[in-house]
Order: sequence, then C-alpha cells, then structure tokens
Amino acid sequence: MRAAILGVAVAIAFPLALSAAPLPLAEQGKSVDVVLALDTSNSMDGLIDSAKRKLWAIVNDLAKIEPAPTLRVALYSYGNNDYDKNKGWVRKDLDLTTDLDEVYKSLYALRTRGGNEFVARVSRDAIADLKWAEGNDVLRLLFVCGNESANQDKDVSLSYVAEMAKNKGVIVNTIFCGPANHADAVGYKEFAKTAGGRYANIDQDKAKSVAVLKTPFDEEIQKLGVSINSTYCWYGPKGAAAATNQVAQDANAGKAAGDVATERGITKAGRLYKNAACDLIDRMETEKDFDLKKIKEEDLPEELKKLKAEERMPFLKKKAAERAEIQKKVAELNANRVKFIEEESKKQPKSEADKAFDEALRAMIKEQAESKGLTFKQ
Repeated sequence: MRAAILGVAVAIAFPLALSAAPLPLAEQGKSVDVVLALDTSNSMDGLIDSAKRKLWAIVNDLAKIEPAPTLRVALYSYGNNDYDKNKGWVRKDLDLTTDLDEVYKSLYALRTRGGNEFVARVSRDAIADLKWAEGNDVLRLLFVCGNESANQDKDVSLSYVAEMAKNKGVIVNTIFCGPANHADAVGYKEFAKTAGGRYANIDQDKAKSVAVLKTPFDEEIQKLGVSINSTYCWYGPKGAAAATNQVAQDANAGKAAGDVATERGITKAGRLYKNAACDLIDRMETEKDFDLKKIKEEDLPEELKKLKAEERMPFLKKKAAERAEIQKKVAELNANRVKFIEEESKKQPKSEADKAFDEALRAMIKEQAESKGLTFKQ
C-alpha cells in the first residue's frame, strides 16, 4: 500500500461528440459500501481531523478499481454526551450515499464531547439499520475507530454483533487510536478477528505532525478542481442545494492543511464523484436511454430554460466535453504528481507517525477489495 501522501491517477475522459448519437455508458462496476463509525469523545479530535483531511485520498484509492465501482459512504459517530442516551450515545450522521460532498459536510460537522463509548452498539446499529447493497460480490465494509475499551456496552455484546456482521456479509474492521501495547487495544483486536475483519492501531496525535510533500502540480490541480464546477447543470428540487454544497466543500478543503484541496480536485475529476440525482451531465452519462424531454420544465436549470428545445442537448454535450477536457488535464497533472512524490519519498525516512488514519484504512480496503475479486489498476 502506498504511503498516505500518495495520490492516484484518475481515468482520462475524452471530449464527447456534439451529435445526437447515443452516449457510451461506462462499464458498471461492483458495489462498494464503506461505513465509518467514529468515536467523538473528548480525546478524539485527532481522529476526526484525520478523517476530514484524508477522505479524498481514500476515495482516490477506490477510483483505481477496474471497472469503477458504485461507491456509497455512510457515517456514524458515538461516545458523545450530546447524543441520545437511550440510543447508547450513538448517532447516524449520514445514510449510505454516493454524494461525497454530503459525506465531507457531515465530517466537518462532527464535534467532540466526552461520553460512554459503546463500540458494540454503534456497530450493531450500522449493520442493522443501513440498507446495504445486495449480492454475493458486493464489498461491505464497516470501520469502527475509538480509543477506550471496546467492552463498555453491557446490553449488546461484541460477539453478538460479530455474528450479525458475518450473517449480513459485512466485514468489520477496527482501528484503535492509541499505543499498540495498550490494554484497551485487545478488545478491538478480538472484535475484528471474530467479525472476519482486520485490526490496526494508529497514533492520531503524531499523525498531525506528518509533513505533506508539496509538488509543482498541486496548484494547477486545485484550480481545475474548482473550475470544473462550471460544467455542472444542476436540476431538480435538490439542484440548488447541491451546487451550494459543492462550493462550500471546496472552501472547506481549501482551508485545510496539507494536500486536502489537491486530493479533492483529483476526486472531482475522477470516476467516483457522481451527482446524477441533481446534475444533468452525470445523469446523461450514466443513464441508459437518457431523454432530456422527460425532465420537467420547472426542474431544468435556468441556462437550459433560456434555450430552444432543439438547442438543449447540444448544450449539455458541450458542457460534457468541457468537463472531459478538465478531467484529462487533471489526470495528466496527477500522473506527474504521483511520479514526483514517489521519487521524493524515496529520499525521506519513514516514521511511526506515517501510519495515520487513512493509511490504515486504505490498506484494509485494498486487501478486502481484492478478496472480492476487485482489481486495482497500477
């Protein structure tokens, strides 16, 4: 598994013809559901910060799967006194969704406050309540991250939840946020082993100090990651909110330290950043027999309402070509960025701090994806 600072080359998309010919659809990949259950007690600011900083790098690793999977992400948090005591201080922050901007928004909204940390309860709720993708070849992953004893829940046992997980085909991975030799790490190890998953430990505080290698390509990737917004044709009742959220999460990434904005730019130009529910370009490129005439007039974006009916599809295809050109540029820049980082990384010694949240997650995801027959392009 590459170090956490490494990027990922995204697929190169070519400009679409402006004729009325049917658009080729991308090969449909397998479903991948990833659920994060994060401890939000007082001492876990480092973990949440890592999750916010490295979401896009994790997604970019998944973008290497061939063919591109259908990725959905959900978020749970637990161990917070502000949550409902009757629910074991567990909260579902976001249901399984393909909307990565919503995931990032939910991560940014997390706040820490001391409380009881019921690992079994949050795991049980995620397994039981979510509508996981169905099928034998689906990859269903639950990551439970915390730093206190995993056995605090007196009403729900870890062994019961492990059996639930196996019956539902959910792989439970655990990440203990503390020293590997800490007594509380044992419960996380045993839970992962019983549930058929993997265990890792990280030092969340040391991870903050890991230097991120800057490259000559970062600034241009970030600019293109923002300029791609102009190729979106937001439609429907959720279109305006999605447009606003896209800009808001660009701003959040821009304020973050390190390579967050660069990784987000790569994601937005990649194959897993899809908004077909409220962007006409994504819908056109993913929906078989797409017919613009079936979209209600009131749901169309203003830029299309101003056009004659026969001018609308050519307009969409022009926008799609503009987006493809940006995607191509980002792919080329990122390929150079990856080479640059690989060469520079050889000159720098590794440290324990390098084993941060995203590296632990990405190693597990790659191994378990390959066990399902998913292949990663190099």
